[in-house]
Amino acid sequence: MLPEEVTKYIGKAGDIVTLEVEKGAIKKYADAVDDRNPLYWDDEYARNSRYGSIIAPPGFIGWPTHWTGGMPVRLKFSDEVGTVVAQAGYDRVLDGGTEFEFFYPVRPGDTLSALERVADIYERESKNGNMVFIIIDVTYTNQNGALVTKERKTTIQR
Repeated sequence: MLPEEVTKYIGKAGDIVTLEVEKGAIKKYADAVDDRNPLYWDDEYARNSRYGSIIAPPGFIGWPTHWTGGMPVRLKFSDEVGTVVAQAGYDRVLDGGTEFEFFYPVRPGDTLSALERVADIYERESKNGNMVFIIIDVTYTNQNGALVTKERKTTIQR
């Protein structure tokens, strides 16, 4: 049974993190994931498309406007929840996967707001001992209030 210090996070949200989307970063991301779709790097092609400009590849949601070190795309609230679970005795961490839903294209110049919320934390028994699953949902909205992406992250700790 998980202690109350862990389960009290279920349903709670972290602080809003502001992310900026820059055209050069979009092109670098597309190059890094080897996606040659001209919508991500060819200004003329993208201008003549239904989008009217370059858009970001799925999964690229910009960079935080402020961070204090470490991984810039990891949000502070996820780390806080993981630390509490580790203090409860589950300090070995495994990435359980990430799922995305895309609703609206991300464009250069967009300012996105990311909000993390703990959807669930539960324990399961395995042959090697108990494991804790942390499910965190992140919503990304643009400067116009449009929902652009939903992300669901699963972390497994044992």
